Amino acid sequence: MSKRYLTGARVVLPDAVLNDAAVLIEDGVIRAIDPDGAGGGVEEVRLDGQTLMPGLVDLHCDAIEKEAEPRSSVLFPLDFAVAQVDRRNAAAGITTPFHAMSFANKEWGVRNNETAATLIRTVHAFRGRSLVDNRIHCRYEVTDAAAVDLLMALMREGVVDLLSVMDHSPGQGQFKTLEAYLKYVMGNHAMTREEAEAAARAKLDGQAGASARVEQLLAEARSRNIPTASHDDDSVHRIATMRNLGVAMSEFPINLDTAKAAVSCGLPTILGAPNVLRGQSQSGSMRAIDAVRAGVASCLCSDYQPSTLIASAFKVIEQSDLTLPQAVALVSSNPARACGLDDRGRIEPGLRADLVAVTLVGGMPLVSHTWSAGRLVFSSHYPALPVAPARAECAVAA
Repeated sequence: MSKRYLTGARVVLPDAVLNDAAVLIEDGVIRAIDPDGAGGGVEEVRLDGQTLMPGLVDLHCDAIEKEAEPRSSVLFPLDFAVAQVDRRNAAAGITTPFHAMSFANKEWGVRNNETAATLIRTVHAFRGRSLVDNRIHCRYEVTDAAAVDLLMALMREGVVDLLSVMDHSPGQGQFKTLEAYLKYVMGNHAMTREEAEAAARAKLDGQAGASARVEQLLAEARSRNIPTASHDDDSVHRIATMRNLGVAMSEFPINLDTAKAAVSCGLPTILGAPNVLRGQSQSGSMRAIDAVRAGVASCLCSDYQPSTLIASAFKVIEQSDLTLPQAVALVSSNPARACGLDDRGRIEPGLRADLVAVTLVGGMPLVSHTWSAGRLVFSSHYPALPVAPARAECAVAA
């Protein structure tokens, strides 16, 4: 039986903050909050005023793609990539990452259907040895007819934890104009203009039959209790359509009206932490902080950079009227609830001991410790700045 006693912490509960408090962990579970004592055979970890919050739940991050393919056409061994992104998430305090992998035929590099499927199976095979609870978010590009059978097979294998549907065709969603699409793929995927224009034509041609494919995949996901999401919703009508198809979440709604429509009909929204940190969207869409202030941001995700999730939670407190527990909920309990993970996301007795200690370094919130199911998977110690010697007072003769 393993026991850890985390003491001297600023503990963030769902609706309160306890100062100089303690949390008792036993066999991977939170046993008690601020108990009178921990009994014998316990390892005490003094946190000296650091903030102790639930482990982060990240519903969408495609950083694994860059680990696998850091440069165009440079593909690393996939097991190596999985191990590295696992370490990155532990250091970022993300104890439940949903690795977002795209199925878009042969759009570019690792976004090749067969490569993406192999990477998913590699993540699944690594789970018994991983630092954190790695999960899979399959992103289906609706213009890709070739991916349907493969995604159906992956869902039947039990390796899919979240399915989202997306349409990156120019003229809607993220790419409001053809030029916006061309600029993005030329810059991000190192395409020539001719290659980018050919990709745009393929996207538009692939829209034929998309609705039927989406309905088939979403029905399969629902039958297997796999949570679902729509991506880059850009109108109230789009929200209604997705809701009628049984989609359960709205990722990256393009504007405030769409986000309001999603929340009003019971769809949690997912906004990007990099957007919060930078103060703007990379594609000219809604600022995430505006959705937070309007009360229509349910969850934050790291999108493409795991380290932004902790930073965004604290940035939200600076830029809105949210309390610390409310801001923390955006990156822990809310995404856990959205995906039906009732065993985590909060510091409560009986739940998984997924916990993160955060310290301020030069004013920046940085992770000092991460526990995944009670196991310490990351620890760091930042040097304290030396205290400047007191300046001697000089007596001046009259």
